[in-house]
Amino acid sequence: MYARDFPDQPDPLTFGVSGKLIRNALVMYDRQTDTLWSQFLGVAVQGELQGTPLEPLPSTLTDWATWRRLHPDTTVLDQGGERSDPYSRYYVDGSAGVLGERNADDRLDRKDFVLGIQLPGFQKAYSFRDLSSNPVVNDQVGDQQLVVVFDANAATGVAFDRTVDGRALTFDLVTDVPGDLLGLRDRETGTLWAGLSGEAIEGELAGAQLEQITVTQVFWFAWTDFFPEAPLWESPT
Repeated sequence: MYARDFPDQPDPLTFGVSGKLIRNALVMYDRQTDTLWSQFLGVAVQGELQGTPLEPLPSTLTDWATWRRLHPDTTVLDQGGERSDPYSRYYVDGSAGVLGERNADDRLDRKDFVLGIQLPGFQKAYSFRDLSSNPVVNDQVGDQQLVVVFDANAATGVAFDRTVDGRALTFDLVTDVPGDLLGLRDRETGTLWAGLSGEAIEGELAGAQLEQITVTQVFWFAWTDFFPEAPLWESPT
């Protein structure tokens, strides 16, 4: 997800699908300048605005039941159409997109899902397979102290800046959280946090909010095609 307003543009840009691909990833165009934009990289790749970055906005890819628990008063965009997923077979077959993979990497199966983090000058991936057995990962990517949280039941991964008031907190999983939510407790203050929203709900820091970090949920082959040198987090167990 990206913001579509720019300081030097009088109105927000509106985007459409160009029909082009870069390494199997969507290429958008904006209707104001016909510039082409890489959806994966979030940057203009051809046209009047070439080189202009889009501002990433943190978002959460999850199932409807989990979203409703987190945001019971949410508004839904319903444009009609299919309710089933037309790509369900593609998720499990052996193909690598329309164009095939450019950088085969056997550390994971090509169709394994990973949670990818892109920060200025640094990228890192976390496999769903490892996160399923390690649902809370306190880590550092570049200069960024972060915590990755994964709900295996909903196949949902998020990441937060784990620095609060200048101090990096260390989080552990808590299972008995009200409302059937995945919970965290920080070792430094004992505060209880909602794991998928990053909100402190009980304790010394109650009311505090962790800043969400933009992540990309993507197939392994797609991630390594763009970031072949990026490290893959390895489970300690």
